[in-house]
Amino acid sequence: MQRDPYADIPTAPEFQLISSTVADGATMPVPQRSGVFGAGGQDESPELSWSGFPDTTRGFIVTMYDPDAPTPSGFWHWGVVDLPGDVTSLPLGAGQDDQSLPAGRHITNDAGMRRYVGAAPPPGPVHRYFIVVTALDIPTVDVPDTASPALTLFQTLGNVVGRARMVPTFGT
Repeated sequence: MQRDPYADIPTAPEFQLISSTVADGATMPVPQRSGVFGAGGQDESPELSWSGFPDTTRGFIVTMYDPDAPTPSGFWHWGVVDLPGDVTSLPLGAGQDDQSLPAGRHITNDAGMRRYVGAAPPPGPVHRYFIVVTALDIPTVDVPDTASPALTLFQTLGNVVGRARMVPTFGT
């Protein structure tokens, strides 16, 4: 059984994350796969909406992580920070650049880009893509644009008040 990358960090109240684009346990659609890394996709971030988060929420972080990538640390595909507490969705394609976001900003993914990079596993087993919305009790995070999602989540661990996730998959 594959390990849950969130199992070893403090738990947080769960809230609902839905999408008209991707689904928990379903295969990642072609547009959400990577073109940059040759998986035949378009690197188009999925539409996401969330609700039911704690009343103490003042901001959100959105990430996409592949713990099954063939590296000791997995692969971070996407990171958005500084989403205000009243932003409860991201439209299809918001991961293109900061101007595509309703608010907030992108941080650097493991491809060295400040944008969404779609699923692109090497040939072999199916990979899981943890799309997670983390609710914080602070409105903004004090990290540079060059910060990784891993560093950002580490720096804000004490500010987490809730977490929502879905895990689509993809393999070749």
